[in-house]
Amino acid sequence: MRGSNSYTYLFVVTMAVLSALLLSLLKISFQDRVEFNRALDTKKNILKAAGVLERDMQAMEIEELYSSRFEKRVLRDDEGVERTYYVIGSPVKPEGYVFPISGKGVWSTINGFIALEPDRNTVRGITFYDHGETPGLGGEIEKDFFTEQFAGKKIFRDGELVSITIAKGQAPEKDEHTVDGISGASLTTNGINSFLREDLTGYLTVLER
Repeated sequence: MRGSNSYTYLFVVTMAVLSALLLSLLKISFQDRVEFNRALDTKKNILKAAGVLERDMQAMEIEELYSSRFEKRVLRDDEGVERTYYVIGSPVKPEGYVFPISGKGVWSTINGFIALEPDRNTVRGITFYDHGETPGLGGEIEKDFFTEQFAGKKIFRDGELVSITIAKGQAPEKDEHTVDGISGASLTTNGINSFLREDLTGYLTVLER
C-alpha cells in the first residue's frame, strides 16, 4: 500500500512540475509574440505616416523596408528627457522625418506618428493608432479620409510653430494649418490639437535646425 501511495505522490508531483514548466514556456512564447506584434505595428505606422507603406505588405517586407529606409535617433533635452524620432533615407540628405505623437483623447491615450518633408515644415503624413476612442465617433481619427487631410499642411507660420489644428466642422478654405473635424468627435480632436502641438514643441531643436 505504501509503495502504491508513493507512486501516486510521485506521479502527482511530476505532473505538477511538468504543467508548471509548460505554462511558463507558453507564457514566455506568448509574451515574445505580443512584443513582436507591438513592435511590428509601430514600424507599420511609421511607414504609413511616411507614405511608403504598400497595401498588403507582409511582416518581413515591413521589417526590411524599415531597416533599409529609417534611422532611429534620440534627442535629449536640457533636463535629460529623451525623445525618439526617425530620419527617412540618408542622414546626409534626408527624405523626411517621423516624430512620435501621443496624448489623451476622451477614453484613452492616443498614439501616432507625424511625418514631415525635408523642409521640416510640410506634413508628409500622419497616423493615429493604439487607442480606445469610440468607434464611429472619435475612433474615426484612424481612418484614411481623416488622416489624408494632413498631407501638405504646414506646421510653421512666419517662422513660428503653430502645429495643425483640427477644426470644429469644416476648415477654412485653403488654410495651410487646419483640417476638417469629425462630427461628434470634438473632445477627441481637442485632445489631439493639444498634444500634437505640445509634442512638436518638444522637437523644436530638430525642426528649427
